[in-house]
Amino acid sequence: MTGREQRPSVDAGRGVAPDAAAVVISYNVCGLLLACIDSLRADGVEQIVVVDNASSDRSVEAVRAHDPLVEVIALDRNLGFAAAANRGVAHTTSPYVAILNPDLLLDAPVCKVLVDTLERDAGLGLVGPCIRTPDGALYPSVRRFPDLVDAAGHAFLHFVWPMNPFSRRYRMLDWDHELPADVDWVAGTFMMARREAWDEIGGFDEGFFMYLEDVDLCRRMHDAGWRVGYEPGASVVHVIGCSTDQTPYRMIAIHHRSLWRYARKTTVGARRLALPLVGVALAVRVVLAWLQRAARGRPHAAA
Repeated sequence: MTGREQRPSVDAGRGVAPDAAAVVISYNVCGLLLACIDSLRADGVEQIVVVDNASSDRSVEAVRAHDPLVEVIALDRNLGFAAAANRGVAHTTSPYVAILNPDLLLDAPVCKVLVDTLERDAGLGLVGPCIRTPDGALYPSVRRFPDLVDAAGHAFLHFVWPMNPFSRRYRMLDWDHELPADVDWVAGTFMMARREAWDEIGGFDEGFFMYLEDVDLCRRMHDAGWRVGYEPGASVVHVIGCSTDQTPYRMIAIHHRSLWRYARKTTVGARRLALPLVGVALAVRVVLAWLQRAARGRPHAAA
């Protein structure tokens, strides 16, 4: 990971309105979605595309009534985050596009700051903001690509020792999140992509229904010669888990299926011999996560 501490944070008072569109992927969070749209408007975003994954809470009708200028893509079934995002981005034409969850509020300016960051650095293909929870706590939205040791340590010790050294290293908890930097990957919760880079790698891999599509996207960005950045001069508030809480046990299983897909995509050479063991470990972890969900009465936070 190459630091860019010498790059100054963006001066939010300078620059022009962001030449960026926003794609919001939504599922049964109508009230939060409307607030997110208002937040994007306040941030100066003119083109907003909402891709609704067959919500049953009348989100589509509510958005059309609330802001008729929003372009709504109403899917007839839930295609997941990656596929929905790809369809939304395809409906935009701007050189920069933000992809985000609906349970976000932008602490303006956000899009302008991120666009300015991309325009100043032609090698950046993607950049993410600082993400905080409603109580002001930092959400670890920038992370390392874990090696096998850190991945195993985080996967199992996280249940009983959340602050173990493997998780801390993977989630970069001891890193200064007040500094802009090059990073391995940023969360798909909110990311601003350069369209040239997005188009070059073909957007998200739709084989990921949900989870890990952001890690995979950033890895392919790196492989194609683009860099991924973190810009704390932009900040958003994230209400975590509003969509996934609706079907928590299914989401746990989907999360681990995505982990398995990612492992198969990225494990090469002799290490592929360990894939059967990885598969067994993931199956065990699904059961542990289900038990933790039942014991705590709420889903386990995203790993």
